Amino acid sequence: MTTSLLYVCLDGLGDDPIPGFDGRTPLEAAETPNLDALAARGRTGTVLTVGPGIAPESDIGVFGILGYDPHEEHPGRGVLEALGVGMDFHDGDLAYRVNFATADGSEIIDEAAKLADEVNRTLALPGASFELRATIEHRGALVIRSDDGAMLSAEVTNTDPAYRRDGHLGVALETFEPRVVTSEAIADSEAARRAAALTNAFVEGSAAVLDASAVNARRRAEGNLPANLILTRDGGDRRPSLQPIRQRFGLTWGCFVEMPVERGIALALGMEPVDAPRSDPAGFGPAAGAEALDGFQALYVHIKGPDVPAHDGRFEDKRAVITTIDRAFFGELLPRIDTARVIVAVTADHATSCIRRAHTADPVPLLISGGPIDPDGSSSFGERACAEGSLGLLRGVQILPRLVELTG
Repeated sequence: MTTSLLYVCLDGLGDDPIPGFDGRTPLEAAETPNLDALAARGRTGTVLTVGPGIAPESDIGVFGILGYDPHEEHPGRGVLEALGVGMDFHDGDLAYRVNFATADGSEIIDEAAKLADEVNRTLALPGASFELRATIEHRGALVIRSDDGAMLSAEVTNTDPAYRRDGHLGVALETFEPRVVTSEAIADSEAARRAAALTNAFVEGSAAVLDASAVNARRRAEGNLPANLILTRDGGDRRPSLQPIRQRFGLTWGCFVEMPVERGIALALGMEPVDAPRSDPAGFGPAAGAEALDGFQALYVHIKGPDVPAHDGRFEDKRAVITTIDRAFFGELLPRIDTARVIVAVTADHATSCIRRAHTADPVPLLISGGPIDPDGSSSFGERACAEGSLGLLRGVQILPRLVELTG
């Protein structure tokens, strides 16, 4: 019997034990009767989404759990962000993910509001043009291109000190000096040196524009921190050329995604984005999810919620978000689908520690339930319970081949 696949990624789900929760993680402390029931009816394990010792950013973690090795196939986060918001990007342009931030001298002290329109109107780069697009909260995307058509290289370092380049991958740092850094060429090429120079010119020039902005003058008068710095990271200089996910795994895919980078990944892999009304901050409308499963053989759902409070150390809020996701998403969706014909898989793209306030290299929990799956005796869906499950410790790229085999 052919079955469908519901594949859910809960962003930043994994965490450290919290003293305030008597040594439990936010997931272990949350009320998750629906996720626990799925675990009890299925099998569990844990996942290193990218590899040992790597604290993944979301983009490379998602690549891994969707069956694409980020070490070999990732085009750079900046490219995915630009594609995700519909920016014009061509081979030889330079695309970055950016953060709007606040700086006092050279020390980064907080992230703040977006002033992309003013930078686009005011700043000029020598021999190049750019487009800056504000996306969600402090996030944005930047594309720089040479006026003469000369190629730019993404082989340059980040100006965001919280992330380092590991080859062509961006890796989150658990500890870092919160100080502004300049971009430097990694490769010995004119394209890389030119890219680094233009990046530094953009960061310095946009800081001057933002510092003089009337918007920031008003923010200061209101007692708010000014957004007077734009940090660049994880550049890319080529459009992705990836095997479509339908060809790789033989299923038609729809997706519900919230963030630009996730939409960029979905488009790059040939998934069809499905628009749906949001039921609440925890997830997408369950009715729309059930309907989408009738139109596709596989549905990928990415819910950002758990990651956000963890970066601020708000462990009680992270527990509350997980509880809400269990009730409002899984609790409403699961009764609408036939779990005898739908395999449900739930995991994360990375762990985000409330204590360390950063992504970590720790494994994340995984459950696979429904369809033809025999239970392995798992008691609940949590980091330590899943570590005892029959699936063992997997790499991200190993998950989808197993799921596709189970769908028949």
